[in-house]
Amino acid sequence: MTTTISVINQKGGVGKTTTVINLAASLSILGQTNLVIDLDPQGNATTGFGKSNSDEDKNIYNLLIKKISLGQAIQKTNIQNLDIIGSHVNLSGLEVETANDSKRAFVLKEILSSESGLLKKYDNIFIDCPPSLSLLTIMSLVASDELLVPLQTEFFALEGITQLVKTIDRIKENLNPTLSIRGILLTMFDKRNKLSSEVDKEARNYFKDKVYKTVIQ
Repeated sequence: MTTTISVINQKGGVGKTTTVINLAASLSILGQTNLVIDLDPQGNATTGFGKSNSDEDKNIYNLLIKKISLGQAIQKTNIQNLDIIGSHVNLSGLEVETANDSKRAFVLKEILSSESGLLKKYDNIFIDCPPSLSLLTIMSLVASDELLVPLQTEFFALEGITQLVKTIDRIKENLNPTLSIRGILLTMFDKRNKLSSEVDKEARNYFKDKVYKTVIQ
């Protein structure tokens, strides 16, 4: 079955997009079939895979406003077994545009669910979330089965992750009861810095075995 995984942290610069690009590419090279959805208006995952984040036709914004179909939005990358739905700057205005839609949090989930036949060929769908707890992030949480959280080993990281966990709990309670955290990935780890080790220890005390043994330096 296809697993939809959001790579999420409301803090910017923690390695979300880098994680999505490297993880999706690596799994594709190993033989899995993957789809990346770039839900960040900055579009760095899109350009990271060699696609334009200013494509006026094939982008996630046009898909969410139902101007194009899912099949029209999906683009192949230069990596075998890896496709992408690219981002567009218009995403940044979606929250205002859909302010009167009471079901807007479910739009992405409904699109993916209605096209399950088209998506069943993928082992994983990775969603690159924006660095905020905005409508786009909520859409992603509602549409996902699991979450992967890159956590930078710096002073304010755990404070931010606490806020994120509260948001996840609210989503589980009200919108997506089966949502779970797949893992916490410690990033930008500097073994020369005592603070990195302290954040590592605190994260493992709080999240237990959800924190991956491998850290990203």
